[in-house]
Amino acid sequence: MKYWQKDIETMSRDQLAAFQLERLKKSVRQAVKSPFYKEVFQKNGLSPEDIQSLDDLSKIPFTTKDDLRSHYPFGLVAIPLQQCVRLHSSSGTTGNPTVVVHSARDLSEWANQVARCMYMVGLRDTDVFQNTSGYGMFTGGLGFQYGAERLGALTIPAAAGNTKRQIKFITDFGTTCLHIIPSYATRLAEVMYEMGIDPRRDTKLHTICIGAEPHSEEQRKRIEQLLGVKAYNCFGMSEMNGPGVAFECPAQNGLHIWEDNVIVEIVDPVTLKPVPDGEVGEMVLTTLNREAMPLLRYRTRDLTAILPGECPCGRTHKRLARFKGRSDDMIILKGVNIFPIQIEKILMKFKELGSNYLITIETVGNNDEMLIEVELSDLFTDDYTALQRLSKEITRQLKDELLLTPRLRLVGKGSLPVQEGKAIRVKDLRKLC
Repeated sequence: MKYWQKDIETMSRDQLAAFQLERLKKSVRQAVKSPFYKEVFQKNGLSPEDIQSLDDLSKIPFTTKDDLRSHYPFGLVAIPLQQCVRLHSSSGTTGNPTVVVHSARDLSEWANQVARCMYMVGLRDTDVFQNTSGYGMFTGGLGFQYGAERLGALTIPAAAGNTKRQIKFITDFGTTCLHIIPSYATRLAEVMYEMGIDPRRDTKLHTICIGAEPHSEEQRKRIEQLLGVKAYNCFGMSEMNGPGVAFECPAQNGLHIWEDNVIVEIVDPVTLKPVPDGEVGEMVLTTLNREAMPLLRYRTRDLTAILPGECPCGRTHKRLARFKGRSDDMIILKGVNIFPIQIEKILMKFKELGSNYLITIETVGNNDEMLIEVELSDLFTDDYTALQRLSKEITRQLKDELLLTPRLRLVGKGSLPVQEGKAIRVKDLRKLC
C-alpha cells in the first residue's frame, strides 16, 4: 500500500507521543511571543518550561473564539507582521471577525497536509480536481487549491455556485474529483439528471471530498449513489488552517486526525473534563506546527468522539467519529437536546424523500413546536393514501429518535429554498419573540 508520508502516518503510538511532545514544547515557546499568550501565561503563573510532558498541556487554560475576537486583529500573532504572507477571517457579522494569519512556511505545511489527505483516498497527479468552494477569506477554496497543486493534479478553481457551469466544467474537462459541501452535492446531482446527464455514465467522476457542514452517513450514501462516486468526509476549520485537519481513509470508518500537526482532546462541554474514548464531547485542538499564530487548547465547539481500536488501513493516528454537530448549534425543545443531524439521519432513509429539508422552531400558543418540512423525490407517486402512510412512518421514526413528536409536512420538489452555499437547515423563530 502506498502512502503520502508513510513514516509519519504509521509511526507507533509511543513514537508519535514523543514527536508530539517535542513539537508541543516548541509551539508553546512560539505562542508566548504573542501578546495574548504572554498575558495568559503571566496571569496563570506559567512559563514554557512548565510543559515537560503531554499531560502538562492541561495546565494551560482553554482558548476560545471570543479570545480571538477580543484580541482582534493581531493579538495572537507570534511573529512580526512583515513575516506574514496571508490572512483569513470569518465574516464577523456578529462582531469582530476571527482572524488567522499565516507565514509562508505555514502555507507550505498546510498544502502538504491537504495533499496527504488527497493521496490517502487514491488521488494522484493524473487526476482532474474541481474545487466548488468559495475563494477569498473562506479557507476551503485556497486550502484545497494548494493541496491539489502540491499533489500535482490538474486543478479547476471553479469556486462556488453557477451549477450549470460547474456541470459543463465536469463534462468538458473530464473532472475526476470534486471538493463540495454535502447539501450542494445532492443539488448538483439533481440538476445533472434534470439536464439528462447521468454522472455515473456521462462523467469521469470517481471521488468527492465533502465537508464544511455536518452530514449523516445516510446522506453520504445518497451522494455516492447519485453521483456514482466514493465520498470522503473532510474536517477543517480556519482557526486550524482550514481543510485537511482530519480526513477519512478508504476504510471510511472515521476521520484520521493528523496528530503530528495537532493534539486532540475530547472534553465534556459543560464540565470541560476529559471524556473517555468512544464518548461524545467537544473537541479541543492544539496546533503543533504553526509559526505565525499557534493556538493552544482551542475549543472548537464541534462534537465528536475518539473511535477506539486500530484502523485496517494501517495508519496509527487517532480517528474521529462523524461529527454530531456543534455544542452551540444544539436545539433545546421541551427539555430535549436535539441536533439537526439526528433528523437528517431519519429523513435520508426514505427513498421517497428528496435531500432538501427545513426545520422550523416556533411558539404556538404557549408551547414551542417543531415543524419539519421535507421535499418529496421523483420516486414518489401522487397517491394520497401512500402519502399518509409515508408521513406516519417518518413521524414514528422521528419520535423514536428525538423522544418528542414533531409536525411533519411533505412538500413537492422545488418547494423549499435552495442554497448553493451552506444549507440553512434550522429557523428558530422563538428568537424573534
